[in-house]
Amino acid sequence: MENDLYDREGSAERGATGGLRHTRRLSDKILIAFHHACDQSDFEVANDLLVILEKMLKRPSSGSDSNRRKSIESLVAAHERLWLLRHPEARES
Repeated sequence: MENDLYDREGSAERGATGGLRHTRRLSDKILIAFHHACDQSDFEVANDLLVILEKMLKRPSSGSDSNRRKSIESLVAAHERLWLLRHPEARES
């Protein structure tokens, strides 16, 4: 039953041997947790998660440049979301 939950959420899939294989990168999971924290107005935790994402992106990567660019764009968008949530008056002007 637990395996079905993973499949529905897209965080794991069945590999060739029948076992679960995780498909999301750790950075993607942290970004999902960031958005969840924002949805619950837990801005301190959201900020802490962004700090972790920044630390991960500063390390040398073995992935492609397009993945890195997408990750940086996601991080910038996340910073913007957090700033707008903390400064709702800026959205009105």
